[in-house]
Amino acid sequence: MTDRTEPETAPFAGGAAYIRGRFVPMDDAVIPVTDWGFTRSDVVYDVVHVHRGAFFRLADHLDRFERAMARRRLAPAEDRAAIEDVLHRCVALSGLTDAYVAMACLRGRPRVAGSRRPEDCENHLIAYAIPWIDVIPKDVQARGAHLWISGTPRVPDASVDPTVKNYQWSDLTSGLLEAHDHGYDTAILCDHDGFVTEGPGFNVFIVKDGRVLTPDRGSLEGITRRTVLDICADRGIEAAIAPIPRALLDDADEVFTTTTAGGVMPAARVGNRILGNDRPGPITMQLHDAYWQAHNDDRYRTPVRPLAVQP
Repeated sequence: MTDRTEPETAPFAGGAAYIRGRFVPMDDAVIPVTDWGFTRSDVVYDVVHVHRGAFFRLADHLDRFERAMARRRLAPAEDRAAIEDVLHRCVALSGLTDAYVAMACLRGRPRVAGSRRPEDCENHLIAYAIPWIDVIPKDVQARGAHLWISGTPRVPDASVDPTVKNYQWSDLTSGLLEAHDHGYDTAILCDHDGFVTEGPGFNVFIVKDGRVLTPDRGSLEGITRRTVLDICADRGIEAAIAPIPRALLDDADEVFTTTTAGGVMPAARVGNRILGNDRPGPITMQLHDAYWQAHNDDRYRTPVRPLAVQP
């Protein structure tokens, strides 16, 4: 989905970015190699999507981004209102009506050369809007993803807080490498105690005997996850955030994943198990359809402001 409000024209045909107070084409959005956001992965971020010209649950994403920055003691020059303005302008400059929109706060470089003190760094905001991305491609979603159970355990919550969205992906990337080595689409990671956590860029849900469950550990508190739980409550579907041991995953009736970049994404195989005749399950598809219907709800929609009315 890469529809635009107007034909692609340079310089923002590939997307628009904001960096160091300037709006630039994506190819010009660069940082110094000495930025701690790069050298130490000392950065928090969030991703919101634009669907048919409107942000979905923008306030919730900004809330989470603010909490993440506070937890990591990051403070860019831009306040919340300015960050929201930047996101609107990135999308408007790109001309996209369906977009993947990221915001990140980086630690930056020390003001004093050679300092090892985080407080000596000048924190800064980066944001960008690019054509829509699906974490699991749409054709794979249609037949149901094949999920590998990674042998690499998730990094402990006590070491890296999974509720603070971050670029520490070493364990997740290892899971992806394993999955692709075995011919699977992507991976699910368990923790050291054998409980299900999340996958590379998505939350995990299982359905067992009509009950919908999602892990209580090792996972980002996803906005799409929250939307699914809201939909379950509205529709009288029993749902909970709970411990999910590996054995329960192996015995699930249905499995699906959720993320901003893709929504509700069905699975058809988990490890060596084939689910539901190798097709997405009925409760999964009910939630999938309801999720996209929610994009028409004015409570969740924030229309992208045209350039003509932006500051």
